[in-house]
Amino acid sequence: MDSNKKSGFVTLIGRPNVGKSTLMNKIIGQKIAITSNKPQTTRNRIQTVYTCDEGQIIFVDTPGIHKAKNKLGDYMVNAAKKSFNEVDVILWLVEPSDFIGAGEKSITEDLSKVKVPVILVINKMDTIVYNEVLKYIDTYRKIYDFAEIIPVSAKKGDGIDDLISTVFKYLPYGPMFYDEETVTDQPVKQIAAEMIREKALHRLSEEIPHGIAVVIESMKETKKSVEIEATIICERDSHKGIIIGKQGSMLKRIGIDSRKDIEHMLEKHVNLKLWVKVKKDWRDSDFLIKNFGYDKKELD
Repeated sequence: MDSNKKSGFVTLIGRPNVGKSTLMNKIIGQKIAITSNKPQTTRNRIQTVYTCDEGQIIFVDTPGIHKAKNKLGDYMVNAAKKSFNEVDVILWLVEPSDFIGAGEKSITEDLSKVKVPVILVINKMDTIVYNEVLKYIDTYRKIYDFAEIIPVSAKKGDGIDDLISTVFKYLPYGPMFYDEETVTDQPVKQIAAEMIREKALHRLSEEIPHGIAVVIESMKETKKSVEIEATIICERDSHKGIIIGKQGSMLKRIGIDSRKDIEHMLEKHVNLKLWVKVKKDWRDSDFLIKNFGYDKKELD
């Protein structure tokens, strides 16, 4: 293995909706983490791998850090905080602002206990006048001793090359953890489930998405296609009716949207069958949280 290569682990942290998944997808160049304009889109730590001539960056995407309202919320916040001391570099993603809220102050308290370099990434630069960025840099510089502060637009890809070369500055020299073709260590079933959940998030009204999970019941590959059966889990009978829609119209739209993404990932024709089940208060049930793929043992 080339001793001139660098390789290490980097975690993305930040409040919900700052663009962590969008940034990671842009860096990797394909869709791994789901994105939506609703909070709590990312629930599991998703590991993606970026390989180039300089070496390899393994990104651990975390759920957004927020005030937990139930056991699933606790799980998500713990997953985010646990990653702080397991990595070589922390990327803290924020929006351009000269106001430091309670959420940001809470994150700086958590970061005060870590020993690894923290790079502040000011995202959504496409939404502001560029010369305002100095004001925002100055605001954040006062609350924490960042190793670097880098403005980017994850949506447009601006500043991404600068960010990657900066991350490599702080990574150790050493062998690569994955082969060059690897882009994620997530099972295909899990990515497919997340893709379906993303499409449901996009299609459904505000009050429902927090209470849904997706379980892949079966995935069978034939020579010509992949047969997938999946269940969308919701918390209320009224939600089930909305998810199914009039004469199944909403469920059909979610299925069509999902199938396109899954076909793109698998590079094969997909037959997708979707069902909807009600599991009341599943987000406060340890058993059901684990059953839907969020295992607290990973946090011990």
